[in-house]
Amino acid sequence: MANKLIVSLSPHVHGGDSVKKNMYRVLIALIPALLVSLLAFGVGAAIVTITSVAACLFFEWSISKFILKRNECTICDGSAVITGVLLAFNLPSNLPIWIIIIGALVAIGIGKMTFGGLGNNPFNPALVGRVFLLISFPVQMTSWPKVGQLTSYIDAQTGATPLAIMKEAIKTGDSSVLSKLPDSFSLFIGIPNDVTLGAGSLGEISAAALIIGLIYMLVSKVITWHIPVSILATVFVMSGLMHIANPIYASPITVLCTGGLMLGAIFMATDYVTSPMTHKGMIIYGVAIGFLTVVIRAFGAYPEGMSFAILIMNAFTPLINTYCKPKRFGEVIKK
Repeated sequence: MANKLIVSLSPHVHGGDSVKKNMYRVLIALIPALLVSLLAFGVGAAIVTITSVAACLFFEWSISKFILKRNECTICDGSAVITGVLLAFNLPSNLPIWIIIIGALVAIGIGKMTFGGLGNNPFNPALVGRVFLLISFPVQMTSWPKVGQLTSYIDAQTGATPLAIMKEAIKTGDSSVLSKLPDSFSLFIGIPNDVTLGAGSLGEISAAALIIGLIYMLVSKVITWHIPVSILATVFVMSGLMHIANPIYASPITVLCTGGLMLGAIFMATDYVTSPMTHKGMIIYGVAIGFLTVVIRAFGAYPEGMSFAILIMNAFTPLINTYCKPKRFGEVIKK
């Protein structure tokens, strides 16, 4: 019997990647930061993370099932888990459970499912939830527990974060305030040398743990270097120039290792759905995020500007994609 010629649609060669596989690779990359947060905050970190993940899974399942009337279950693709972990990483370790649940509902319900689910959301869902909580519950969202209170949760003692100290130096115009900051190595590793300081959100206390995750994602080709490197390079250059011009601004190394800069640059700005598709577009996007972050930190009302910068540039992603659209194969450019 003659062999049949089977014609099928492209692609004819598959790289083996899938949404689910890449999502779980991102989760693996988040493990070092999660372990550091558990070592630093103990039961508080566990409660916040478990609550956030469980709430995100529940809201995605319930909205898909009862509101969107979909038969397909999407909670196993890893995207809701990542949203839950990233939302938790942007929260203090003493945040009440009911506020975490509200944040998860906003992240999944408004930030993701309102637009049709994974692949359709214009803004990073975890950041939508985080910014909503910051605006709605500013006191609870800016009470930062000190490191080492492993068995404390709601009643954990709080203190000023390095970002708050940097903001105080700018407001007062007194560079001596920066002497209260931990040394750069402590900030990088995530072990503060001053127990009176608050550490910040769960996922931002160790730049080293986040960089380990970045290296894993680069090696496994989950992301490319363009967005995180362009963000970090822009922040380093801008903050370095500002530090040289006026010592009330912290050194660039300190700026890179404080707040949610590393977390945002590595895990949230690189979100597939909300970031540009081309390498040129990614660099433009990253430089703009770095620029906005430094401007908001230095001149805005909030000590941190990373979340706002990413959300602003999420809105510009379609425009960047249009501007950086690759040339069609076989297209002739008329002179």
